[in-house]
Formats: sequence, structure tokens, C-alpha cells
Amino acid sequence: MWRHVAANAITFLMVGLFLVGGLIMWGKAQYDAPGPLAEAVCVQVKSGSNMRRVSKDLADQGAVTSASIFRIGADYEEKTSQLKAGSFLIEPESTMKDIVDVITRGGASTCGTEIVYRIGVNRVSVQVRELDPATNRFAELATFTPEVDDVPEAYTKMRDRADVRFRIAVAEGVTSWQILNAISGMDVMDGTVSSVPPEGSLAPDSYEVRKGDDRATLLARMSSAQQTLLAAAWEARADDLPIDSPEELLILASLIEKETGVSGERRQVASVFVNRINQGMRLQTDPTVIYGITKGEGILGRGLRRSELRAETPYNTYVIPGLPPTPIANPGRASLMAAAQPDETPYIFFVADGTGGHAFAVTLDEHNRNVAVWRQIEAERAATAND
Repeated sequence: MWRHVAANAITFLMVGLFLVGGLIMWGKAQYDAPGPLAEAVCVQVKSGSNMRRVSKDLADQGAVTSASIFRIGADYEEKTSQLKAGSFLIEPESTMKDIVDVITRGGASTCGTEIVYRIGVNRVSVQVRELDPATNRFAELATFTPEVDDVPEAYTKMRDRADVRFRIAVAEGVTSWQILNAISGMDVMDGTVSSVPPEGSLAPDSYEVRKGDDRATLLARMSSAQQTLLAAAWEARADDLPIDSPEELLILASLIEKETGVSGERRQVASVFVNRINQGMRLQTDPTVIYGITKGEGILGRGLRRSELRAETPYNTYVIPGLPPTPIANPGRASLMAAAQPDETPYIFFVADGTGGHAFAVTLDEHNRNVAVWRQIEAERAATAND
């Protein structure tokens, strides 16, 4: 009899273990399976929240099929205590495991509201925008120019929220003074910087920052990024390039950056400068003269005078031979690579063509004809503006 009871108990135990094992396997399959989301959603994890609350929000938004399995899986992976505050983009069909990774790995928020500080050649602006997860496009909530426009309420309201991201977008061709001046006025950053970084040493790019980040640390990031870009361009330089050092390559790239914003002609502009260097000709480029006047502290805001084009200064490439002594702006990756690998052309002249690009020429006569066309375009535009 006792033998019969023991046998039944063992049978029930085995069945129970089998069922528990099957339940665990089913739960793991659910945890690892593609999720039910047909469109991306933005999940907000508030400061002080917990995995139970987040799992309920995810279930309510249709991101997970079971809040319980989601919590158990997070516990099993020992990630429940690693929950991070922020706004996180959950892609379509994300598994529960994927979602747990997203909300526990840390780093900046990946959706929701973003404040972008844009440092451009001619102006600094601030944009408040919000990502629509369904379209993956930003909708603008507000935009303004600091120290010119009134600060909109949307900015002050969003700036103080814990889940808002901050980004600083630096355009190609801005000077180091312009970058330092701009970040010094950003109320989300801390710390002081006593001197302007060397010209050309900061990489134009988009940088994520957190509220309270140190300004000097950000500049160090920009400098490190530019060093990496410059090293790569120098390594990839053409064999016959008449440039003796990475520092000279950086100077040449800054001239290219200031002469054209058309990506398709950067290497052509580079070829003109290289051809002139090879032929012992002066570079004769206006942006160097302008930099000698402004020292990179803002824009000139007027045309160059004849006396300025004749003046002997270290940056007047109408007078000095070769390159100026320093870069005249911070060039981006494309201009660095154009300086390292210029097109092979016979061109030694170029002038604006009225479309945003340039007309290139081999002979002075051809160049003078191109200049006449450009002067006519300028005259017509001036007449239209005065009507």
C-alpha cells in the first residue's frame, strides 16, 4: 500500500515538474518572441518609477502581451533594479527582452521632446521639437534666437523636465570663438572656459549633452573627435599632395569649407588650391582676408574693401604665398577628405555662379568672363532688391 502511495506521489511530482517546466518554457518563449506593436511608441519612465508600473504602461500601450511575464523576465535577468528614467522609443515587434534592455541600459532618452541648440555660421538658434514615434519625424514646438527673441514658454517648460533630451548641433565652417561664445550662453550647461580653443580643432557635429554638463568637457569631446577625423584624412591623403603635415591639411580643409557649401564641388575647390600651390601661385581666397579682419569673432557683414585686399597681413592670401598660418574655421569630415584627396583638374580659378556653386576656369580670360557673368547677376539682384 505504501509502495502504491509513494509511486502515485512520484507520478504527481513528475507531472508537476513537467507542467512547471512547460510553463517556464512557454513564458521564456513569450519573453523572447516578437512583440505585438505594429507601430513604434514612446514609453516614458518617470523618475522614481518601478518595473511594475512600467510593465502596466507597456501593456496598456500594447507593447507587451503580459505585464507579469515582462516583470518576471526582468527579474530573472536581474535588471529590475537597473530601470532608468527617460523617454524611450520602442520599435515595432520589439521583444520583451529588447524592451527591458532599452529601459535599463542607460544613456540619453531616445524619443519624446528634444531641445536643439544650433550653432551656425550666421546665427545661433534654439529649437524645441518632439518626435512622433509613428512617423519617426520631429514636430517643431518652438524656435527662437537667443538674445534676440523672447524666450517661449515651451522652452522654459520643457527645459526643466527630467525626460527631455538636449543636443548641440555645430555647423561646418563655424569658428572656435563662435562655438565657445554660443555654449557660454546656454543655460543648461555649467563651467567656464578661460580661452578660445585653437581654430580648426573642434569637429562640427551633433552632440548629445545632459543638463549641467561641463562646457570644457564638451569642448574636449569636440577636440577629440576632430583629432580622429584629421588623423583619418591624413592617413588617406593622396601620394602627391603638396601638403607637409596634418596641421597644413587642416588649414587647407578650412579654406575649402569656407569657400563652398556644395558637397559635390569640394574636391574641385581643393584641386584649385592644390594646383595653385604646385604652380607657386597665391591662393587669393577672400575668406582668409575676412578672417584676418574679424579674427573669427562673428561675421564681417559687408564686402571687402580694396585696401583690405592689398593690406599685408598674415591671412591675406592675395599678398602672402601659400597657406595662412592657422585654419580660418572648423572644417567637417567632407572638407578634410577633399583636402586629402582633391580631384585631378586643370582649374586654377573659380568664382560664384549665382546658384550657390562656382564656375571653374583654366585660363584668366575664361575666368574674367565668369566674373563678368557673376557681376551681372549681382547687379540684377541689387536692382530687384531696390524695387
